[in-house]
Amino acid sequence: MKKWWTIFMGVLLVLVLAACTASESSGEGDEGDSEGESDSGTNTLLLNNGEEPTSFDPSQGFDAVSWNALNNLMEGLTRLGKDHTPEPATAEKWDISEDGKEYTFFIRENAKWSNGDDVTAGDYAFAWKRLLDPETASPAAFLGYFIEGGEAFNNGEGSADDVMVEAVSDKELKVTLKAPTGYFLNIISNPAFFPINESVAKENPEWFAEADSFVGNGPFALAEWKHDSEMLMKKNEEYWDHETVKLDEVHWAMVNDTNTEYQMYESGELDTSNIPSDMAEQLLDSEELSIQDQAGTAFYRFNVNEEPFQNKKIRKALAMSVNQQEIVEYVTKNKEEPAYGFVSYGFESPSGEDFREHNGKLVETNVEEAKQLLEEGMEEEGYDELPAITLSYNTSEDNKKIAEAIQQMFKENLEVEVTLENAEWNVFLEAQKALEHQLSRSSFLADYADPINFLESFTTDSSMNRTGWSNEEYDQLIADAKNEADEEQRWELMYEAEKLLFEEMPIFPVHFYNQVVLEKDNVSDIVRHPVGYLELKWADKQ
Repeated sequence: MKKWWTIFMGVLLVLVLAACTASESSGEGDEGDSEGESDSGTNTLLLNNGEEPTSFDPSQGFDAVSWNALNNLMEGLTRLGKDHTPEPATAEKWDISEDGKEYTFFIRENAKWSNGDDVTAGDYAFAWKRLLDPETASPAAFLGYFIEGGEAFNNGEGSADDVMVEAVSDKELKVTLKAPTGYFLNIISNPAFFPINESVAKENPEWFAEADSFVGNGPFALAEWKHDSEMLMKKNEEYWDHETVKLDEVHWAMVNDTNTEYQMYESGELDTSNIPSDMAEQLLDSEELSIQDQAGTAFYRFNVNEEPFQNKKIRKALAMSVNQQEIVEYVTKNKEEPAYGFVSYGFESPSGEDFREHNGKLVETNVEEAKQLLEEGMEEEGYDELPAITLSYNTSEDNKKIAEAIQQMFKENLEVEVTLENAEWNVFLEAQKALEHQLSRSSFLADYADPINFLESFTTDSSMNRTGWSNEEYDQLIADAKNEADEEQRWELMYEAEKLLFEEMPIFPVHFYNQVVLEKDNVSDIVRHPVGYLELKWADKQ
C-alpha cells in the first residue's frame, strides 16, 4: 500500500520547524435540483451520509457518520490539507517550546463564527475543557489525555483549573502537554478539538441539535436538517477563507443501503457512491472509480464478561476459524487487505519499516488448531456444549453479508451455531457501549496518524474498549509508549502491546479499510484523508 505516513512525517517535520520559529504560514443560494444545479445556477454537491449523524456536538459525534459532515461545518486550530498533513487553519501560526511540551497558537483576526461572532481562544479553552469534563462523558475524551491535567480531570482526580489550556488573550491560546508529542498538530485536527461558541452554548446547551440553532466556524453552515432524512449545507460567508470555497451548497441524503445509493448515483441524485459488493467485478474497472488508502480496521469484539467468551481459548478458537482472505475475495470484493493484526498498513517506524509488516500476522486461519482450542476451552469451563451465541451488527447490507459469512465459517469449521441480530446504528452503538452485546461487529478509523491511536482503544478505561477486557501489562505498555521520548523505543512498546492484545484476543480483525468510491467526472477536489475525514473546502462541481 502507499506509504502516506512517510509523506506525512516529512511534511510535518517542515511544518513543525517552521512553527517553532513562529513564522506565519501563507497559506445564500436556492436549494439545487436533483442534478445538483438549480435554475439560478446554484452549485450543489450531492452526497450520501448513510445514516443520521450521532451528534454535531464535537465531543459526542465521535464516528464517521458525524465526522464527515461536522468536519465541513467546523474547523480546528489545524486542518488536514490536500497532502493529508496538518496545516494552519483557524490558527494562522504557532510557537513550540524547545522541550516540545508547550504550544502557543495565534488565532486569525478574521476567524468568525457563522453568526458573525469572533472565534476566540476562550472558545477553544471552553470546548477542550468541556471535552475532558467527566460530566460530558465524551467518548473522545482520551484524545485530550496528552494535555497536562487532562486525564486527571476526566477521571475525577483533578479539576478544570488543572487542565493546562489557557486563553492568554482573545486570540492567543497556550497548551502544555504531559510529554513531547510530535503528532499533536495532527491530533487537534480531529473534530473532538473543534471550538464551541461559549456564549451560544451557555445560552442554549442544545445548540448543536438543530439547523436553526447550530453555530459553526467551518467552510459551510448548516441550513437544513431533517432528522433521519437529509441535510443541506450552504457556503459560510463568515468563514475566514470563504473565497477558497467553490461550492454553494452540499446536500446530504441518508441512505444506508449500498444498492439504493448506487441507483441514486446512476439516476443523478448523488455525485458519489460506494460499490455494491455484488456489482464489484463490473464496476472496479469503471473510469469513475477511485481507490484510496484509509487507516482503519473492520473487526469484531468479544464481550469477555459474557459466557462463553470469558475463556481466552474459546475466543481464539472462533477467531482462528474465520478466513479473512475469503471474506475480502468473495464477500466485500472491494480490494481490501485482509487483516491479521489491528494496526493497519501505512505507518512507518523511524527506521522506515511498516508497523504491520514488522509485527506480521498475529492471527491466521487454522481450523485444526481452532478445534483443539475450542475443546480445551470447553473442558476448562466444564461445558458439554457451548452457551448460545448471538452475533450483533448495525444494520446495513454489507454488514449483514459479512456477519452471514462468519456465521457460516463458525458452523462449518467448528460446528458452532450462532444467531444473528441487527439494529440501527444509534441503538446498536449504545448497546455496545453498555456491553449488552455478546459478540459484535465494529470498525475503527484512525483519529490521528500514529499506531498508538489504534492500540489505546483497548486500555482498561478507554471508552472505545467495549469488550470488558482489562490487562494491567497492556495498560502499562500504552502508558509507557505515550510518555516515551525515544521514538525507536516507543515503537518497540507498541509492537509488544499489539502482540499482547492478540495473545488475549478480546477482538478479531476482518479486513483493513480502503476508500472505493464512484465519483462523477464533473466533480473535483473532494479530499478523502487516509487518517481523517472528508474535506469539501476545495471541492468543485462543473
